[in-house]
Amino acid sequence: MSAAWGKCYDPTGALHGVPTYPWKLAPDGYATRRQLRARGLRPGGQPVAAQVMRMNRRAGTPRVAYLYRLDRALPVRPMTSRKWGALALAMLARRTCPKCQLTYSYCLPTSLGMCVLCAYPEGSRDGIAA
Repeated sequence: MSAAWGKCYDPTGALHGVPTYPWKLAPDGYATRRQLRARGLRPGGQPVAAQVMRMNRRAGTPRVAYLYRLDRALPVRPMTSRKWGALALAMLARRTCPKCQLTYSYCLPTSLGMCVLCAYPEGSRDGIAA
């Protein structure tokens, strides 16, 4: 057993506060948030039941993924028409330039805060010909 593996194995939770298992060796009945979502479930307010840990080779700090119990997970809430409408309006706002009011087929870069043509008006015409 390597030293890194030993740091990541604490099934009683005495060292880390919650039961800790090495990466990919968690017992059945636990799942991460992404694994729950793939099954159509959500944690539903339950606390973290366990964690899987892997030592980072470069920094020496551990990487942790929290696990939730499958038997306490609840089904995902369905999207309502109001939620779909709010999501559509939010995506429309991300695609609309606040300066020229044009709507693009892609999300505008947040670093500019506007479309590229409005951010660089002199370079857009002269930069192509040069």
